[in-house]
Amino acid sequence: MNGYVNGAAHVGAVQERELDAVDAAPVGLVLGTPREAATPLGFWVHVAGDRYLQLDDVVQVRTPLPGGAGPDGAGGVDVYGVVDEVRALHEGVTFESDVALVRDGLLPAEVAVAAHVAVTRLEPEVFVPPLPGSAVYRAHGAAREAALCFDGMRTRVPVGLSRGGEPVYANLEFLDGTRGAHVNISGISGVATKTSYAMFLLHALYGSGALGLEAANTRSIVFNVKGEDLLFLNQPNRELSEGQRARYAALGLAAAPFASVACYAPVRRGAQPIPDTGARLEGVTGYFWTLREFCANRYLRFLFAEADDERSQVGYVAQAVEVQLALAARMSRPLDAASVEIGGRLCTDFDELVEAIAEQTDRAQGGQWAGRAAEGTVHAFLRRLEAAAPHVGHLIRGEASEDVAAHRIDWNRAQVTVVDIHRLHDRAKRFVVGVVLKRMFEQKEERGVARPLVFVVLDELNKYAPREGHSPIKDVLLDIAERGRSLGVVLVGAQQTASEVEPRVVANCAFRVVGRLDTAEAHRNEYGFLTPAARARASLLKPGTMIVHQPEIPVPLLLQFPFPAWATRAAEVAPVLDAIRWDT
Repeated sequence: MNGYVNGAAHVGAVQERELDAVDAAPVGLVLGTPREAATPLGFWVHVAGDRYLQLDDVVQVRTPLPGGAGPDGAGGVDVYGVVDEVRALHEGVTFESDVALVRDGLLPAEVAVAAHVAVTRLEPEVFVPPLPGSAVYRAHGAAREAALCFDGMRTRVPVGLSRGGEPVYANLEFLDGTRGAHVNISGISGVATKTSYAMFLLHALYGSGALGLEAANTRSIVFNVKGEDLLFLNQPNRELSEGQRARYAALGLAAAPFASVACYAPVRRGAQPIPDTGARLEGVTGYFWTLREFCANRYLRFLFAEADDERSQVGYVAQAVEVQLALAARMSRPLDAASVEIGGRLCTDFDELVEAIAEQTDRAQGGQWAGRAAEGTVHAFLRRLEAAAPHVGHLIRGEASEDVAAHRIDWNRAQVTVVDIHRLHDRAKRFVVGVVLKRMFEQKEERGVARPLVFVVLDELNKYAPREGHSPIKDVLLDIAERGRSLGVVLVGAQQTASEVEPRVVANCAFRVVGRLDTAEAHRNEYGFLTPAARARASLLKPGTMIVHQPEIPVPLLLQFPFPAWATRAAEVAPVLDAIRWDT
């Protein structure tokens, strides 16, 4: 990389004022008034009358050190920063109404424009303020990379474009678990394009070369929670313009759909395991679980996945029943059957299983499975079990007419596995998410190694890991957030409001991303990483624009990402001729 190095060599390189580093002419001068004193962490710039600075511009200023007092004899410090506020005012006026007099030429006054710069880096690391009157330059190329710490990233991933069309990078080490992991995305539904950005991030990870040879084995599990947007990830988008293709090129990415995708959708009600989708059926596999799998793998807990009070004993009853169901699954013959036998009763569908559980749990019917749980708790357990049956019964089957393995969600089958849950009831959604994540995490624990990586993309995170209460899915997500890094499991979670998500899940995310936010939400403590200016801007962001905070850069960066190169609905799928042209 044509970047700078630390110490005297870095300072000497900046002194050369290479054209690819900074503008040839300064954009302004450092202010030093009592009200706008310069500090090592921030300073104001008087913008020259024939120049301008806008929000998000990257600047550089060199401040001298007396007698070459810096490390290695460096005679100065290069201070880099990002513009986070710009203001304009009339100098020489006192009252607000004077603006009309100035406009009419009756009162002498000059327009002064100033910009505030949040410091991002000092080289060498000597924390001195830039001196008033020092020339400030707009940074490009190598100087911009130094300002944003891109030059120190051993492996970097393009995560978007600046407003000036220059790439913005993230350090892979904070995504793959080497030094950190997990991403949290917040924003208003339908405006913040949270899922679109999550998929762009996956596209960048697979297509940028950052993962190297690992990309072929890296897996992603994506839960499709709204519409059928994600069932067309492997189809080119006919609405992608040449301008958007150029933006992909600027990021070093191909304007292409995902190459390796497996789509799963819940089976419809009825005897045949046909996927329950709308516009797309081809290439989509219907998924379900057998009664034996449900019992043997202890999936009952995920039918009670609503957040409960910590004092509730319903979870205790569910665990006790799970133990008995697992024992029944081991004892049922034949071992390869989809059905199970409980108390001498053969269960061939979920309704029969619910009835058998009631017989073995309800003390009025002689059941003993609930142990010493109070009668009211047992009845609460049975009521919730019966309420779940109409919504999940078709996903748990006791008579499999086809190969069961062909309808099992296999997240190792392709690079990206899309699990569609958008047509399911909330109870069924929680069940599917819990079962898939539990099984995946168990398989990763069995392997005991972090590679290959697994990325989990889950929208509506507040439903599955709410701030208050306790649930089995919340436990799984907390496990992923706290231990997933060591096992190579990375959570990319999204929600409208981070304030409604379990704080420990959000706190473990190395990357925080926000799209458009409600004004009140932007001022919650969960967004403390945003500067005051960024909080104000968050309520104005347009689709395709995000604010990203990452560990190595002290200020959040605003970026834009290209329009999806993959179709997000059936109407966007490119015709066959266009697809052939794209392949060519």
